[in-house]
Amino acid sequence: MKRLLLMRHAKSSWKETEVPDIERPLKKRGTKDAEKMGKLLRNKKLVPDLIISSTAERAVKTAEIVAQASKYEHEIIFSESLYMAEPSAILKAVKEHGKKKKTVMVIGHNPGLEAFLQILTGKVESLPTASIAYLAAKLENWDDLGDDKEVKLKNLWIPKD
Repeated sequence: MKRLLLMRHAKSSWKETEVPDIERPLKKRGTKDAEKMGKLLRNKKLVPDLIISSTAERAVKTAEIVAQASKYEHEIIFSESLYMAEPSAILKAVKEHGKKKKTVMVIGHNPGLEAFLQILTGKVESLPTASIAYLAAKLENWDDLGDDKEVKLKNLWIPKD
């Protein structure tokens, strides 16, 4: 059994309109929400074995805060291919980096994350900022993900809840 955590980056700031999208920072609320979600993962005993994140500033900071709050003790992989990624790029990143890891977390962006979630589970779910979708897949190997294997949405956590 493999576990996949899909997290949308935390709330970002639009205050500085001249800042390129990829460089937008987190808002104070985003920082608090990312910390809350990291603690939730620790409390649920779902600290990932691997975190893969987009290279956008808001995703990088989300990943760093979640890692610290959850007591994640491994390297975070930052992948340019996850910035505004299509579902196929997310799938490729999980297969490429997941290897023998049991629990993999991807921190990225909509609409790609929501589409990826829908493709895997057949369910249409909204992923607001800093939300985490927890999926379980009957897989031996991440290379089999997406090959019509059974993937279940176990939970969806939203910081406001």
